[in-house]
Amino acid sequence: MKKIALLLVITAGTLWGMIGYFVRVLQSQGINSMQIVSIRMVISAVIFSLFALIFKRNLFAIKPKDLWCFIGTGVISVAVFSFCYFKCIEYSSLSMASILLYTAPIFVMLFSVFLFKEKLNSTKVISLVMAFTGCLFVTGVFTSNTEINTTAVIFGLMSGICYALYSIFSRLALDKGYSPLTITLYTFIFSGIASVLVIDTKPVLTYMTKNPENFFFCVIFAVLSSVLPYATYTLGLKYIKPSTASIVASIEPVVATVMGALYFKEAVQIPFGYIGISLVIGSIILINIPQKNKKEAQ
Repeated sequence: MKKIALLLVITAGTLWGMIGYFVRVLQSQGINSMQIVSIRMVISAVIFSLFALIFKRNLFAIKPKDLWCFIGTGVISVAVFSFCYFKCIEYSSLSMASILLYTAPIFVMLFSVFLFKEKLNSTKVISLVMAFTGCLFVTGVFTSNTEINTTAVIFGLMSGICYALYSIFSRLALDKGYSPLTITLYTFIFSGIASVLVIDTKPVLTYMTKNPENFFFCVIFAVLSSVLPYATYTLGLKYIKPSTASIVASIEPVVATVMGALYFKEAVQIPFGYIGISLVIGSIILINIPQKNKKEAQ
């Protein structure tokens, strides 16, 4: 089952890596970053809620005392994460924002040690260093003059922490007996509510109702960037540890780089870009090589 779980997490990371394409299209239509977040989350919440109402109503069943888990995944891990990430971009370059975001696996590993008593072994540490270094190369930071300021660093690190907390809150909810689908459902509901409260909805509604193409584009965006990846990632967490999943999901910036090169003619830095892609893929392979005398799942 572990191999299937790893494939699910890789699928999630791949789909998240495609977000940039949809974001670029929506931004070209005058939709700002937080409005894009709202489109993504609200449509996802509607789709998942309809699915639950029609096919599996028991997904709505949760205990009031456990609401904090879903507020954690939805508000903190998705809505606040998105806000911090976009604010970091506002104050710095996209490369710097990406680097700070991908401190997330470090935080996941640290949180997992304290909360889930995971053991840090050399394979995990080496894989983490490879993945993070690969992200540095992929973003092109070594070939660009990136200006850093304190505000950008604060928002960037906060985005990494919030991004990491999705793995933690999800694992805590899984340990309480909730299914991955229930966690995903309430993540979308709470993040959708939170994002709508902080945006001007008029431009969003105007764009979506302008023609059927715009509406279906937004639906496809929500399904491919949110519904499927969050469902597959959360299901993967049921069978592998958060620290492993966060490293495997580092395939996301690689996919984003490839998408940029293919669709937006964004050049991959030679040789750093290709070195970075190789390091990220190598880290995923390394962390999944069976280790002798290790009964504990990685």
